Amino acid sequence: MVNWTRLTTNVYVISAWASIGGIMFGFDIGSNSGTIGLKQYQDYFGHPSALLQGGINGALSAGCFVGALIAGYPADRFSRKYTLIVASSLFVLGSVLQAATNGVPMLCAGRAINGLSVGVTSMVIPLYQSEVAPKEIRGRLVAIQQWSITWGIFLAFWIQTGCGHIESTAAFRVFWAIQTVPALILCAGMWAFPFSPRWLADKGRMDEAIKVLADIHGNGDPNHPRVLLEIEEINAVVKFDREQASHRYTDLFKPGIAYRVFLGVFLQIWQQLTGMNIIMFYVVFLFQQAGIGNDQNSTLIASGVSYVINVVMTVPAILFVDRWGRRPTMIFGALAMSTFLWLVGGLLKTGDWYVETNPAAANYGKWSVHLPNDHTTNAVVAFVYLFTASFAVTWGPLGWIYPAEIYPLRVRAMAVSLSTAANWFFNWLLSFAVPMMMESLHYGLYMLFAGFNFLMAMHVYLAYPETKGFTLEEMNVVFETNPRKKVDREYIAQRMKETLGTEIDKLPAEGEKSETV
Repeated sequence: MVNWTRLTTNVYVISAWASIGGIMFGFDIGSNSGTIGLKQYQDYFGHPSALLQGGINGALSAGCFVGALIAGYPADRFSRKYTLIVASSLFVLGSVLQAATNGVPMLCAGRAINGLSVGVTSMVIPLYQSEVAPKEIRGRLVAIQQWSITWGIFLAFWIQTGCGHIESTAAFRVFWAIQTVPALILCAGMWAFPFSPRWLADKGRMDEAIKVLADIHGNGDPNHPRVLLEIEEINAVVKFDREQASHRYTDLFKPGIAYRVFLGVFLQIWQQLTGMNIIMFYVVFLFQQAGIGNDQNSTLIASGVSYVINVVMTVPAILFVDRWGRRPTMIFGALAMSTFLWLVGGLLKTGDWYVETNPAAANYGKWSVHLPNDHTTNAVVAFVYLFTASFAVTWGPLGWIYPAEIYPLRVRAMAVSLSTAANWFFNWLLSFAVPMMMESLHYGLYMLFAGFNFLMAMHVYLAYPETKGFTLEEMNVVFETNPRKKVDREYIAQRMKETLGTEIDKLPAEGEKSETV
């Protein structure tokens, strides 16, 4: 017989269920990537120009920007849990509008509503996961969201590829309707899971916070050493915040916190500037442009392999991100992606660019490239796949993990909201601009993003401290130290005592495992 209480208080189950919101996001991206290459879609919407297609794609990101920007208030006021439930309901509405679309305006409206939902969930899910997770596996649990996104993109693309054989508008309507399934599952299931214990403590509901912590970290025992430690730290932080007469929004601009807000915002911007948007939104057109595949189906299959790689290569990040550390993973990933994009751009430069005169072969735009030989063509495909693998194992999950763990409790929701909004603003900007950039810059587009990747590697090396193995309450002290030096745990313990007045003499050693993990 299933013990439902144990199931709904298991941190892996909690994190996995919340991450269904990532599947919603992935479904919407994946369905669009598969759809825009279909003849049925192109015919129904009148072969959208690069500008119009950018606007259709951008409607989702614009909604995401607004959703992420406003999500901090309901997440603080009504709880992380209830905010996720409402956002998933909103996604159902947006998906229905897309499935029933009678033209571009209704399609954009549905995508914008879905965007509002995705913006909220993409901000609240890692926030919720980080607040229920033990510090030893916090990165792993938050990375599950990114894995869910990759699964959503993967499933959406291949289901849409199958639906593409339907000789009617059902080729794209069916899948837009299927998007409601993960949203309904998330909405129904979240009622059974606990509130964030740190949100409860911040609201003065300490008895409930202790019970939640006991259930998820102490096998139901409120006197478990880990539970006592966390309660002591959380109590000290809440007391400190109240004594500081915190005003929350204005705190975002205070010394120390403002710097962390800057780091979180820039990290999310950098994640977008990796160039992964080119792959996720426009890999079909990239391969069409490069003449990869002899027909629509073979081009879709070649493109779909990148989604398979995205799913598979996120698994190592889930398993090892808490062992590798945040800094080296991001630096290595950025340098690897930079290298592969330079190679893609260099190979495309060797080809002859020409204006495509066959409308059936130019669903995307006017320009195509004739590469010198099959070896060059295969090399382009291989480096695109290697780029995708590099993103999946590094910046894919780290873009969500790092911002969710670096802020103090009193500003965490607003700061994560701001950084996530920055992510979606650049997502919108790029999804709108990339079709035109592909037409005007050609191979130079990939070299531009290669340069961005190199710059982000330098930025991480110079400014981002290691956060692996520290509790959320310890981050204030972590950010007092030189980001390029390893933080001494004895120093952390001493500064925690000095700053918060806590009586903790020695915090758990790095790598120590919880009895519940």
